[in-house]
Amino acid sequence: MKVLVLFDVARSGTAGETFSPRVLKEEEDKPTEADVLSCLEKLGHQVETLAVFDDVVSIVEKLKEFTPDVVFNLTESFHSNRAHEPNIPALLELMRARYTGAKPDGLILCKDKALAKKVLLYHRLRVPHFVISPESRPLKRLRRFVFPAFVKPVSEESSDGIAKASFAKSEEEALERARFIHEKFKCDALIEEYIEGRELYVSVMGNSKLTVFPPREIFFEQMPEDEPKFATFKAKWDDTYRKKWGIKNGPARELPPGLQDKLTRLARKVYRVLKIRGLGRIDVRLTAGGEIVIIEANPNPSLAREEDFAQSAAAAGVDYEQLIQKILDTAGA
Repeated sequence: MKVLVLFDVARSGTAGETFSPRVLKEEEDKPTEADVLSCLEKLGHQVETLAVFDDVVSIVEKLKEFTPDVVFNLTESFHSNRAHEPNIPALLELMRARYTGAKPDGLILCKDKALAKKVLLYHRLRVPHFVISPESRPLKRLRRFVFPAFVKPVSEESSDGIAKASFAKSEEEALERARFIHEKFKCDALIEEYIEGRELYVSVMGNSKLTVFPPREIFFEQMPEDEPKFATFKAKWDDTYRKKWGIKNGPARELPPGLQDKLTRLARKVYRVLKIRGLGRIDVRLTAGGEIVIIEANPNPSLAREEDFAQSAAAAGVDYEQLIQKILDTAGA
């Protein structure tokens, strides 16, 4: 197949610039793109790359020139603005190009965490109780809110804006963190019920027919017992911090009887309700009483070999090459 690997960079590119897996990994710090490109070449596909920053015309011209059978869409932003992520697949649809991953509607739904929670609530799915503090009119009181709370940006991803201070034990702490989010991220703040429990990640792949892979879990092996445990930005991306506190992602520990099937059914429903296509990851909390609470849904999760999605697939007997080929095969227009 002729495959165009499309991804974003934080700089203007040069005409005809191409990327090898080594350059992507070592010079551009893009391990997912490096792994996917290397795998596509290993599978024998005719592969070309295009880095996107602020030039729409370059995408149109590349599609006309290369005429790919499939665009492997790994873009997350345009002009370094992640709010534009849905616009890239929208452009691909206007060009009638087949592409991997989520469609614009699924990305728009999931990127607004408050909107996604409202949709899930409409379908009677359990999410944390929440309120929104609008950037334009920040909340001054939290009436009848049960603490502790968890405060995060409505529209950021990859745990941006999530730190130890996101855990709020009082109204004062919650509103202070919301003000910080308004000022730093220029967006609304989501103030939600903090759910104590295990954090599980459920990976789903497909369009009409869905495959749900075995769940993964994040472990905090060296953190104090009474410390709230959640995936801050540092807990996800800072290797030194992860090593210090024994933070690891791995196969989920044994689940209570019947929980695996319940998780699978729930993941499928969330995936469909939020219009995710191609691949997605559903993040949940499992309480000590066995209640599953949906934290958020992530279309187009990281596809690096060592990340949760690929590792979940491997646990189901789908190796990396098979996974990337299956994603190609499920690409739509």
